[in-house]
Amino acid sequence: MNTDTARPAPSTRIPFSVLDRSRTREGQDAGRALRDTVDFAREAEALGYHRFWVSEHHSVPGVAGSAPTVLAAAVAASTTTIRVGTGGVMLPNHRPMVVAEQFGVLESLFPGRIDMGLGRSVGFTEGIRKALGHGKADADDFPGLLEELLGWMTGEQARYPQVHARPAEGLRVPAFVLATGRGAEVAARAGAPLVIAAVRGEEAMLRSIDAYRARFRPSAWGTRPHVIVSGTIAIAATTEEARRILVPEAWSTAYSRTRGDFPPLRPADDIGPGTMTARQRELFDEAMSGHLYGTSEEVGPALAGLLARTGADEFLVTTSTYDRAALYDSYRRLAKLRGLAASPSASVRER
Repeated sequence: MNTDTARPAPSTRIPFSVLDRSRTREGQDAGRALRDTVDFAREAEALGYHRFWVSEHHSVPGVAGSAPTVLAAAVAASTTTIRVGTGGVMLPNHRPMVVAEQFGVLESLFPGRIDMGLGRSVGFTEGIRKALGHGKADADDFPGLLEELLGWMTGEQARYPQVHARPAEGLRVPAFVLATGRGAEVAARAGAPLVIAAVRGEEAMLRSIDAYRARFRPSAWGTRPHVIVSGTIAIAATTEEARRILVPEAWSTAYSRTRGDFPPLRPADDIGPGTMTARQRELFDEAMSGHLYGTSEEVGPALAGLLARTGADEFLVTTSTYDRAALYDSYRRLAKLRGLAASPSASVRER
């Protein structure tokens, strides 16, 4: 294999980061979910995680995070050292100048701590897309939208003479591209870090990573390829307890794919074969697969293998569940497993 495209040797000390989607829980309102996200960021910071990112979803009952830059501001104001960003802002939903201005404000308020994660997804349904004023065709122009956005940051955009995105212009907020669709190709062309998950299987992910590294063009946003692999990791005292952490999210996924509505998370105890149709059970089993879960002794070797196969520069953990105490305990165990630099005040608060 050409040395330019070879996967780098894995590091035992790569950063681990967190993506939280502000999932709502059955019996709790959206405000509670958003406050939980801010609390979670403080826990992640205390445990030594490198970044804390929030997401963008619109008109989804199970997700409270519809305004990621607003939520990122609340997270950054409640933390002191952890990097804060978006995973991501869905660029086809917005004018690039406005996105640049929002990140310019964030970076000006919290210098050196803001990340600009960007994706190409549009609204979940036709009605949402109409309400947002954007359609599926807008996603096809993601490369152009990204180029315009980065041009607003550098001051090099020429489409709108004498117009400036202030206070963003001249700031170097790190930009990350989420690998949906042609995301790996777009990230390589822009010279930006790539965030990628095995949504179509590990082999497809590995091919995308290899192509990204081979086609990467150094830029103001990155001098070398940088791959952030994202995925779900659940660790508990027993394998079965770790598996239970995955159940609420898998059930929500199965429900959404059969009912067209992504619901709030339910307690694992309320979910069983009798609560699902045959098709939902099939989708549930599918949603339960492909994750790393178990005890620390089980997850450690499996995670090391994944990092070796991908040559990842960083790992973004995306685990969510109904039981926040179990969730925090899982992240604590992962931090210990990976030797993250925990703050002396690190604790797991039950909520």
